[in-house]
Amino acid sequence: MFLIYKILSTILFLITLPLYAAVRLSHGKELSGWKEKLGNFKAPSLGEKIIMYHGVSVGEVIALENLIKKTKETFPDYKIVVTTGTKTGQEIAQKKFKDIADFVTYFPFDITICVKTFFDKINPSVVLIAETELWPTFADYCNKRNIPLFVINGRISDSTFKLYKFLKPFFKGLFKNYTAILTQSELDREKFIKIGAQEDKTKVMKNLKFDVKRIDAKFDLKQENFRVIIAGSTHKGEDEIILDTFKELKTEFSDIKLLLAPRHLTRVNSVKELTEKTNLKYGLRSNNDKFDTSDIIILDTLGELSKIYQICDFAFIGGSFNKTGGHNPLEAVVYNKPVISGPSIHNFRDIYWILSRSNAGKVVKNQQELLSYMKKLLSDKNFYNQSCDDCKNIFESQQGALDFVIEKLKTVI
Repeated sequence: MFLIYKILSTILFLITLPLYAAVRLSHGKELSGWKEKLGNFKAPSLGEKIIMYHGVSVGEVIALENLIKKTKETFPDYKIVVTTGTKTGQEIAQKKFKDIADFVTYFPFDITICVKTFFDKINPSVVLIAETELWPTFADYCNKRNIPLFVINGRISDSTFKLYKFLKPFFKGLFKNYTAILTQSELDREKFIKIGAQEDKTKVMKNLKFDVKRIDAKFDLKQENFRVIIAGSTHKGEDEIILDTFKELKTEFSDIKLLLAPRHLTRVNSVKELTEKTNLKYGLRSNNDKFDTSDIIILDTLGELSKIYQICDFAFIGGSFNKTGGHNPLEAVVYNKPVISGPSIHNFRDIYWILSRSNAGKVVKNQQELLSYMKKLLSDKNFYNQSCDDCKNIFESQQGALDFVIEKLKTVI
């Protein structure tokens, strides 16, 4: 079946790629990373000790960050190569790993010539691929070159599982090329086994994204006698939603305060203008303003948001009422603070799936649902306390994945 896959995929590649490229170019769209995916890139001299990580897009790249840092610390003699599959993933990887990884590039098209060229330029000692990126030609080359190959943080969505079940004979042969399949949950482990993975090679490692550490810091915003809502990493259009919602809540809950943190500080002036229209008192973090004299404080300083979540009662996570795809809710949840998000969460969909199975996180469809859910957190003390407990319980059940992967690496290098 693998030979059939190689023949068919090559034929389809040769036919469809030029057509697809022509369509994109005719619409003024870029062919991001295509040159690199075809194998046309210049790699630095990396030597023979190389650990390669692959995360297809933004969510996977973010999940790999702490693991890659730990890998560099644990195996200082090894070079780190990071690959991605999308333009946005590449941009994040180039930014996050510029001082950690030794080379960042794109994952090759899964065609023999592209994969062979990639391995001729980069010959990794071990490859770790995040989540559900199963590329048969690449896996076959790893096997032929005796390169240990891992799926880490593995998961399979219900829709993907239904499709893959029909291809079990193919996947059963494919999984023989893998050293281990390390999954986020027992349910994911069962799914991998049902589509052909070997039981003894398929283990639960938990979820890398939950290996977030608390950053203990002291903040004196005179917040002790108030309940604080943080709106973190907001984008254009979201500040209006948050300010309108907060103003309405304020008529019913007089003790609440808002810390508004725009994602980009270039927007601070426009956020100030919007805040002035509420006729509520506001201050700036850069002026060291406090909640005893302000209803709203705009966080206009760099590097404080992830730490300052610890002072809130609950948080709204921005980038979710537009097409951004959300930002990391775990920065708040790690402090046992419940989170609320708008409907655009594709960068952190798997995390919200876990959070929303309890009261730790809530995805709302619109501003009215946002208002209703915030009212519930503010008015129902038992519900709020349970939500905080759920945050704590989720972290306790999910952490440990990073060390699990490092121990697995020690067995092969």
